[in-house]
Amino acid sequence: MFDFYRVTAVVPPVKVADVEYNTNKILEKLEEAYGYQPAVIAFPELAVSGYTCQDLFYQQTLIREVGAGISRILAATSDHETAVTVGAPVMIEGQLYNGAYVMMDGKLLGVTVKTFLPNYSEFYEKRWFNSADDLPCKDVYLTDLGISYDPEDVEDYAVPVGSHLIYNLDGKLKFGVEICEDLWSPIAPSAVMALAGAELIVNISASNELIAKREYRKNLVKQCSASHVCEYLYVSAGAGESTQDVIFSGHSLVAENGTLLNENRDYIADDYLLVADMDLDKIRSERARMKSFGDAAAHYRGLMSRCRMITESAPNLPESDGTYYILQKHPFVPTSKNKLAKRCSDIFDMQVGGLAKRLEVTGAKPVVGVSGGMDSTLALLVAAKALRKLGRPSEDLIAITMPAFGTSDRTYQNSLILIRSLGTEPVVIDIKKACVQHLADLGHDGETKDITYENTQARERTQILMDYANMHGGLVVGTGDLSELALGWCTYNGDQMCMYGVNGSIPKTLVRWMISTVAETEIFPDSTVVLRDILDTPISPELLPPDENGEITQKTEDKVGPYELHDFFLFYTLRYGYSPAKINFLANRAFEGDYDRETILKWQKMFTKRFFSQQFKRSCMPDGVKVGSVAMSPRGDWRMPSDAAVTDWMRELETL
Repeated sequence: MFDFYRVTAVVPPVKVADVEYNTNKILEKLEEAYGYQPAVIAFPELAVSGYTCQDLFYQQTLIREVGAGISRILAATSDHETAVTVGAPVMIEGQLYNGAYVMMDGKLLGVTVKTFLPNYSEFYEKRWFNSADDLPCKDVYLTDLGISYDPEDVEDYAVPVGSHLIYNLDGKLKFGVEICEDLWSPIAPSAVMALAGAELIVNISASNELIAKREYRKNLVKQCSASHVCEYLYVSAGAGESTQDVIFSGHSLVAENGTLLNENRDYIADDYLLVADMDLDKIRSERARMKSFGDAAAHYRGLMSRCRMITESAPNLPESDGTYYILQKHPFVPTSKNKLAKRCSDIFDMQVGGLAKRLEVTGAKPVVGVSGGMDSTLALLVAAKALRKLGRPSEDLIAITMPAFGTSDRTYQNSLILIRSLGTEPVVIDIKKACVQHLADLGHDGETKDITYENTQARERTQILMDYANMHGGLVVGTGDLSELALGWCTYNGDQMCMYGVNGSIPKTLVRWMISTVAETEIFPDSTVVLRDILDTPISPELLPPDENGEITQKTEDKVGPYELHDFFLFYTLRYGYSPAKINFLANRAFEGDYDRETILKWQKMFTKRFFSQQFKRSCMPDGVKVGSVAMSPRGDWRMPSDAAVTDWMRELETL
């Protein structure tokens, strides 16, 4: 199912040093976890014995019981092609180690041993355990680990042990394991394993709780997943481990390339499962795109030699349908209101900063064509704020409104009100006569509402803006947004052209929120009322005449489709290079209840055709500020042949 795999963090109840009880609880939770059909299940550090056994780790009874417990857990994994990782002490050639037993389908694939042992503050692990660096061997037999097996079914076999073991499940999923403190070290084993091919890092931990430590731990896991470009599953010992001066919280979380996918909400917890779906396609796409990741692998080849790849056949490794994967239907727009306001304010400041620099260097006045629509409104607000930032008078803002055949009274009046609210006078140039003359010169009847009729108006407006800028020492500020560039929904050498574009990397779904944020924060208090009315105005190029009531008849989304769909298609096409089939699958999930499958497929086909056919407009787009990871400048972001064939993409869509 498009490289989705499910992971489960399991925090069972624990009685310290009661191995039989702990094993029974692990088996109960294991059976429950199997019900979610995950590819990977992880239990906490030393879950079989309990983490806080202290000097009881030296007791032969405890170690013998651990072997029996691991034997039972291993047997319970039979007939399940799910990788299970469980923490337990391991005795190897007379020395004790802190281990993570990794097993699947009744086979022990390996034992990852903890490298960095905390021995400060409340931690005293070096008293009991040796580091993986002290291991005397690379393999150990089942019998040497005290694990029982049925000799009639299987012969005793050697089990890999070490600190940098990577478990390769049939090439479908590669994961490495590190244990608690390993993550906190300056160069974690996970960093090396990720460079060597591990796509998922599993950390089994027993991290005690302190004030503010939970947030620090979460940030550490998120940052690790980002710097390693990987999935990260973290599971920690629960409240049952609490004893003497320390308390454990059972904090578990899953992160994906810097993004939190899931986290348990209870501050002090045990006896629960945390389930998340991860998208390995996203990790593979990022690693392929991020050349510094490959460069780091080459640079640290010596460190990577410590890694050992353990390949295991897993033809029935469970794949996920993505049900537990967090999916936003507006990927450019933060879901949190506070984050959204902060994001919009930051982007607005970036737009202002970019334009202010251009105006400072050129000494020009910003010239903006104002239609009363959202894109030109945002560009006008940016220009006004840029002048304020430079300490220049608001009168330097040249705002031109150019009514024509399709201009409605509402948008016309809004443009005049907005311009005046920003402290400058509008320049009104009616272009109807010029367009009529031009159409007549072409031999056009002036009545046929074709593409020539529409584009004549767009190009006339651009000509006026450019020439007016020449007359008054101005610089034409472009208004077109990222969504229009992706679709080519702009007139070549018309609104596609300017001297500096401020909206070129902002998608349509975010433009509305940008204006709303400006209104709510009252950067321009005199503009608040008119901004709210502009936000309520339908999106339209206004190139066809209004109806008998003066209302807009030409609504862009009626013809080109909903911009929220196109922005969704755009995000996953550019950001991760997903196939049309996967994007369609995600769109149907994200917009379930909003659009039926036929509607989504219809507009996805249109998006795909236009995305390919309109590259020539993007290949010569003007300079403009880049504000996000998805942008289409041919100079720094998107390089695509203007004549590329769309055949394979459309063929895939036709099969859906």
